Amino acid sequence: MERHILLAAQKLNTSLAQPTCQLGVFVPAGLHSQSAERHHLDCLAQAGADLFEIGLAHHAPFLDGPLIQSAYRRALQNGHVLEHTVRAVEHAARLLPTVVMTYWEPVRRYGPEHVTSLFAAAGAAGVMVVDLPAHLAARWHETASNAGLLTPSLLSRQTPKSGLPKAVAGASGWLYAPASTALTGYQGALDIPALADFTQHLRAASSLPVVSGVGISSPALAAQVAPLVDAVVIGTPVLRALLTNPGQAPSVAASFAQALHPAHPAEHRV
Repeated sequence: MERHILLAAQKLNTSLAQPTCQLGVFVPAGLHSQSAERHHLDCLAQAGADLFEIGLAHHAPFLDGPLIQSAYRRALQNGHVLEHTVRAVEHAARLLPTVVMTYWEPVRRYGPEHVTSLFAAAGAAGVMVVDLPAHLAARWHETASNAGLLTPSLLSRQTPKSGLPKAVAGASGWLYAPASTALTGYQGALDIPALADFTQHLRAASSLPVVSGVGISSPALAAQVAPLVDAVVIGTPVLRALLTNPGQAPSVAASFAQALHPAHPAEHRV
């Protein structure tokens, strides 16, 4: 296996092992020209992001709210979605550990072997399929592993405690615990005690780092979630700026980074 592929996974693992909660920033690929997209990624990295999630556009992103749905439609209208995503990953991975976020349908359509080969060569550390069919999970994990990619898994809050060991089997990189059961872009209150219980159950079922996103709409909420997880991923707050006033996106990311990286980090997480 090529050395750069192993290094990509290692860099992600090292980032998630840091004593402070890391900041992940989700960016859908293909919204802007390649040069503009690279500039945005550069600025987000400089603003304090610790890792990137690059989204592969899908025509039916049923776990996402209106803003990300709109962004995906725009990316699809721009065409060459897979090529644009690979180019975005190539640049993002030069800056920070990078994971591709996708639905299963694009992976099925382009072919799992083809997709994993492209993203591994682009420098991705892993690919997270948010709606991975259970009956295809073993094959997917094997295909991605053969390409040198980690396979983070998103776990539903509704997963019973007894079913978690089976649900996390084969996952690598991280376990994703949504902070809200709503669609992405949710801006209401979060049930922090329920999230704390779920993350504790995940840690009992697996030694993998736990990452959270969905509904972490403000730096204050990020600070509340941070003690529970190894990374917080934000999407809609930054995407809103990228779609309307891209120059404001770095300051949005910086406000979240400041909330997650206090002057005196905690020794451990619960």
